[in-house]
Amino acid sequence: MAEKTPNHVVVMAFPFGTHAIPLFNLVRRLAVQAPALTFSFFSTVKANQSVFGNKSTSFNNLPNNIPSNMKPYDVDDGIPKGFTGHPRDAMGFFLKSMAEKFGNRIDSVYGDDSSDDIKCFISDSFFYFAADFAERKGVPWISFWTAGPCSLSTHYYTDLIRQTISLGPDGIQGREEELLDFVPGLSRIRTRDLPEGVLFGGFESEFSRMLHNMGQMLPRASVVTINSFAELDLPILEDFNSKFQKCLTVGPFTLTSQNPSHTHDDPHGCVAWLDIQQPTSVAYISFGTVTTPPPDELAALAQGLEESGVPFLWSLKDDLIGQLPNGFFERTSKRGLIVPWAPQQRVLEHDATGVFLTHCGWNSTMESITGGVPMICRPFFGDQNINCRMVSDVWEIGTRIRDGVFTKDGTVECLDMIFSDEKLREKIGALRGFAKHAVGPKGSSTKNFNTLAEMVLKNSE
Repeated sequence: MAEKTPNHVVVMAFPFGTHAIPLFNLVRRLAVQAPALTFSFFSTVKANQSVFGNKSTSFNNLPNNIPSNMKPYDVDDGIPKGFTGHPRDAMGFFLKSMAEKFGNRIDSVYGDDSSDDIKCFISDSFFYFAADFAERKGVPWISFWTAGPCSLSTHYYTDLIRQTISLGPDGIQGREEELLDFVPGLSRIRTRDLPEGVLFGGFESEFSRMLHNMGQMLPRASVVTINSFAELDLPILEDFNSKFQKCLTVGPFTLTSQNPSHTHDDPHGCVAWLDIQQPTSVAYISFGTVTTPPPDELAALAQGLEESGVPFLWSLKDDLIGQLPNGFFERTSKRGLIVPWAPQQRVLEHDATGVFLTHCGWNSTMESITGGVPMICRPFFGDQNINCRMVSDVWEIGTRIRDGVFTKDGTVECLDMIFSDEKLREKIGALRGFAKHAVGPKGSSTKNFNTLAEMVLKNSE
């Protein structure tokens, strides 16, 4: 049972991808602001060990940078013992049982007769069932969306999108370029840019059903918080404020929080290498921790880098080096650095970095904006396509790789365009300024965070 203090906030973190860290960082800030509250952080063993920075998540063995009023609790991930299948299948097991597993674990900590102990639920927006948990306890639910307003809008408007764009036997074939001009703030978004599960990609998968349920539940949240800043997507946020009880942008987290681990690590000397490069001259390449272009695209990308003559820093796992063209490493070693891991935020903030070749995940997009670095986008799945469209056609701070895949000529073409277009750099520089102001003393995100903290504290009095 949890310690018997009267004020507990239950936090529920989605354990896959990079979801848990942003929520952890938000809650850590709240814990510092509200030392009289206990924040009980529920997630799987693996996720808790990752975000708390310790192999053990026992209360007495937490790192010093964790507030004493944050307590991790491990939740069964629902994955069968000895499972060795694809990670996507592992997530499927989790999704099928997550509501039951989290409910049981919370009851085991608090008991199902002590609702007075729990004053608030804070969850990843994926956990739509938190609305029911909070309602049963008679307390607020704070929903946290780790990605951008644009993708959240598509999930909120999923039913409208499906009703408005009727599909034929070939799905969206022939209608890929139709614009979502009937959705507030998405008039430049095409049907092809939608995340899977909204209009195509299988409505009946566990993941698609979760996202659909989430979109329907959001109006029940006392607050929907987003890892973004108000000035980036004003039309979308204005619409949210008319649809949700309250919507607060509290990011970008790249400027307000730090990952508890790896913050200062640079084991491969990336920053020192950047220090000797010319300003805005380097192409930084990274596609996140989950996705990697197929071998033919990796080879084409390498050929394009070699042809362009642009200095480059490439974060590429060791087991993928063999997919690069023979002799590439030797021919480009004087102007290129290939490492298995790079301190991405520090790289993007460095004056030498001139362009970011990215999968366009939301965290990477935010880091590129706060670093003031234009992007060349090669999206793969999820929200990456709509993020890419926002980068290229709405904010106009980058470009999509030609035809959506890397070729030698397409890579050279995009690099030439980015390095010759000062307007792109000016526009992303302006957004960088807005982002920094947003988290400043009088900025929108700072005010919104203070509003959030006051709501949590007021409800716990």
